Amino acid sequence: QVQVAESGGGLAQAGASLRLSCSATGSFLRVNSIGWYHQAPGKQRELVAAILKSGTTNYVDSVKGRFTISGDSERNMVFHLQMDGLKPEDTGVYYCKAAVLTAFQFEYDVWGQGIQVTVSS
Repeated sequence: QVQVAESGGGLAQAGASLRLSCSATGSFLRVNSIGWYHQAPGKQRELVAAILKSGTTNYVDSVKGRFTISGDSERNMVFHLQMDGLKPEDTGVYYCKAAVLTAFQFEYDVWGQGIQVTVSS
């Protein structure tokens, strides 16, 4: 069984930084991709950043230049979302989703429980 856990959230002032971490543990060959999702209060969950096993990264326009996703899908299975220049609209719950590859060459998604980020103005 694979588990994904987020850490590093909390309260920050506008303009400050936070770093979220996502760890994947359990029985799998590798993590094919990681996605960080943001769910603002009363809104749908939105993908804000993703990284593939190749190292290719993608960001939603609202976080480009402010957020950086990183990690190593071959080694320690820990991935980060560096959040700089935080804005009040970044407030919400952040979820990590890992696409893991099993020994049977089957890929499936595993979600973390989410972590709260609150940005005050």
